[in-house]
Amino acid sequence: MAQAARTEHPKPQMQRENWQNLNGEWDFAFDFGCSGVERRFYERDRLDRKIQVPFCPESDLSGIGYKDFIPAVWYQKKVELTKEQLEGHVRLHFGAVDYECRLWVNGQEAGTHRGGYVSFSFDITKYAKEGVNTLTLYARDDTRSGRQCKGKQSGLFHSQGCDYTRTTGIWQTVWLEFLPKAYIEKLYYYPNIAESSVTVRAVTVGEGILSAEASYEGKICGQAQARATAGNATLDIPLSELHLWEAGAGRLYDLKLFFGEDCVNSYFGMREIRLEGERVLINGRSVFQRLVLDQGFYPDGIYTAPSDQALQRDIRLSMEAGFNGARLHQKIFEERFLYHCDRMGYLVWGEQGNWGLDLSRPDGLKCFLPEWMEALDRDFNHPAIVGWCPFNETWDYEGRRQDNDLLAMVYRMTKLFDTTRPCIDTSGNYHVVTDIYDMHDYEQDPAVFAATYEEFAKGGPLTDRMADRQTPVPGIPVFISEYGGIKWDVEGSLADSWGYGDGPKTEEEYIARYQGLTDALLDNPHMFGFCYTQLYDVEQEVNGLYTYDRKPKMDMEIFRKINSRKAAIED
Repeated sequence: MAQAARTEHPKPQMQRENWQNLNGEWDFAFDFGCSGVERRFYERDRLDRKIQVPFCPESDLSGIGYKDFIPAVWYQKKVELTKEQLEGHVRLHFGAVDYECRLWVNGQEAGTHRGGYVSFSFDITKYAKEGVNTLTLYARDDTRSGRQCKGKQSGLFHSQGCDYTRTTGIWQTVWLEFLPKAYIEKLYYYPNIAESSVTVRAVTVGEGILSAEASYEGKICGQAQARATAGNATLDIPLSELHLWEAGAGRLYDLKLFFGEDCVNSYFGMREIRLEGERVLINGRSVFQRLVLDQGFYPDGIYTAPSDQALQRDIRLSMEAGFNGARLHQKIFEERFLYHCDRMGYLVWGEQGNWGLDLSRPDGLKCFLPEWMEALDRDFNHPAIVGWCPFNETWDYEGRRQDNDLLAMVYRMTKLFDTTRPCIDTSGNYHVVTDIYDMHDYEQDPAVFAATYEEFAKGGPLTDRMADRQTPVPGIPVFISEYGGIKWDVEGSLADSWGYGDGPKTEEEYIARYQGLTDALLDNPHMFGFCYTQLYDVEQEVNGLYTYDRKPKMDMEIFRKINSRKAAIED
């Protein structure tokens, strides 16, 4: 039996000691006819295959590597529980399952979930028993239905262009958590830099005293307590030391929370985001956002990083190339990745993988909003997330235009839930209502690219190639959130290699093009940031600064110097 992968705790912001990782070998079965429920697979003692969780069956690391469309799959795991573990609540967590799933525990249906990107859990206490328990999960997935977000998963048999190998079923860590009868359900953190304090809002199961202890590098610097009533408690923790979370410097505070027998280890960062005219301020300073597109794909794990070290490596490679953050593109990334962003002071934008969803009809809201709200709720406390972007390039769907009311409603719900961050309604096109006006521009000629924004740099109007469908909003922050995409097949091995425009012929031409495009944005006093496409190649798309297996294509010190010089809008 292969050794279980991804054994680290999957939720560092809400970590308890009493938990059990369920990654490793599970029974597995394909269900190409989606008939397994009718055939009562959930009553079977075993399934006909084996799979390595948390890797999807399309991946090599799963031990299966099946690349064709998979309409449905089944998983089964036998787990032994003790009498002591059953004394409180037993909660079964799934990091992510693509797309719609049903859970049975010992043959009894215990819960359902819809959405391929967010984490969820079930309280299985009443279904569990002392001794051996059988967990059975059924997952359906239809990337071509128009009723689910698929992100960059290919709608054709082969990967092509900027769409890649699909992911079906479990693709993040599965784990059990053993909770006391009264426990902390949710936590929300609100830093106040001016007052050198942090407000903690807690949702609890049961009533009692909630207490918190904040520390920095091992030194206690704040304590507070309050009574939880009607399932809620609010704490204001004054901090004796103020350490700001900044780009390149995480400076995280540790936070320990107690509620009856429950003890949660967490953390927070003192960071505030504010818009001031055309500037985006982080802790009151205009910080140019030097972002890179990160799509979260891996050659052997597809959507799932093979190790925790691989997650950290992607951030480190980006920073070595002179970027201070990333657009996490067309995918909700796992919490463990966001933890490393928090720890390393790495700016990121949270985005849903909306491609594949029909946004031309009002019922698209039903398919999109519930999962998006779960993502906001899960990731609210991460200081690294500096903005939300629910949609990306909302192109027409089978000739039908987007429902503008749908986009406006998602924007308003995002702002209703989170008043602390800006929200871009749909990156690139087609904007309806937005805090920030961003555009995508893959012009490869630096002179033409610079000329496009020359008038805007002088204080004139912004030129938008999508002007027939959207209108720039004067006076709000602007950035080019996708540019470059310079094609460079360094290994020369892909017959179907894909990138934007004609690739340069030499390294010198590549570097000159990169610098010309980037300088035009750094030197524009009305641009607050950029996002270069992209950090690494993904399958046949070869416009990364690194290859798919994360080898540098050129000397990264060259790009670090180009990217990191001071921008015109910066303090």
